[in-house]
Amino acid sequence: MKPLNTCAGALALATFPFTAIQANELNPDVSVILDGYYKQNHTALSHRDEGFGLGHTELSLSSPIDDLFEGRLTAVLEDHDGETELELEEAFLQTTGMPYNLSVRGGRFLSQVGYLNSRHLHEDDFVERPAAYRALLGSHYFDDGLRLNLLVPTPFFWQIGAEAFDGGRLSEGEEDIGVYTVNTRFGGDIGGSQSWQAGFSYLNNRQIHGDHGDDDHEHDDHDHGGHAHGAEYTGENLYITDLVWKWAPGGNNRQQQLTLSGEYLYVDDLNEHAASDDVHEGWYASAVYQFAPQWSAGARYGQVELKEAHGDHFHDQELKETDVMLAWSHSHFSTVRLQYTHQDAHGFEEADNTVMLQYVMSFGAHGAHGF
Repeated sequence: MKPLNTCAGALALATFPFTAIQANELNPDVSVILDGYYKQNHTALSHRDEGFGLGHTELSLSSPIDDLFEGRLTAVLEDHDGETELELEEAFLQTTGMPYNLSVRGGRFLSQVGYLNSRHLHEDDFVERPAAYRALLGSHYFDDGLRLNLLVPTPFFWQIGAEAFDGGRLSEGEEDIGVYTVNTRFGGDIGGSQSWQAGFSYLNNRQIHGDHGDDDHEHDDHDHGGHAHGAEYTGENLYITDLVWKWAPGGNNRQQQLTLSGEYLYVDDLNEHAASDDVHEGWYASAVYQFAPQWSAGARYGQVELKEAHGDHFHDQELKETDVMLAWSHSHFSTVRLQYTHQDAHGFEEADNTVMLQYVMSFGAHGAHGF
């Protein structure tokens, strides 16, 4: 298993020799992620339709710009109700040579709140994000803004970050800077076979003005999860805690690896009508075991308890979800995944069980995934 980023390692990754930049400045890395699936039937809070469909297909360009900056652009194609939608998910610049272990990112990018959100969807071990993520973050929250990260010079990995976003992709509102986040994550190695990471994130949504969930709110939007690339359930304050532990014999994660992970999400101050006990909360826990170089199996359980706004009152909703999957990866660039999902729900008409078959294929440049 590769160790977590140390201060020295992170600085090495963030420093681009000027000669290399000159050699590659006209040859950006190009990558394509193909995501296709078959889904047996509709399920609650899902962002994937029944039948054959196009999932989160990405076209990405990235390159160092000079000795101080790098950039990335990622466009996403998705199929919904028979129509193909094009979305610009990332378009950002990031510094690579700032002193004191600082880095700045500006443009459109994935927020680094929580563990899963900053990861691209094709990196996931399951076909869809947990129900809590789908409800409270629209599967993955990205927006236009600015990020500042500090890698603290400690013997273990410790990063502190702050972000400011427009906020329009999380809630409608009139604030120029509608969302602020702060987050920290830290971790390290235990011997030569184990590593861990823990994190805490806070998101403040200044766009909440009490107009979310009025009397004309369509209940069916929550059944289908919508496809507005935003959260269906929001509030002023979102708190996330996460914990990840990985084990690989002798640190060799190419042969065998066990990953345990979990997150807890809590949202309050839903609107001006909300009482102190009107909150959204959810969690999940997952275990994924790569038992051979090309094979992995996993199980995940999660649930989310929600308050559906109707004018000046709320209706209770709850979704419990169990996923089991088996994946075959012929190489680092190709994965075929079979998944069974069981849903037990209150307040969701389309909650059901389903079987999904997914392929995720990549070609072009494909960097290493995060921890």
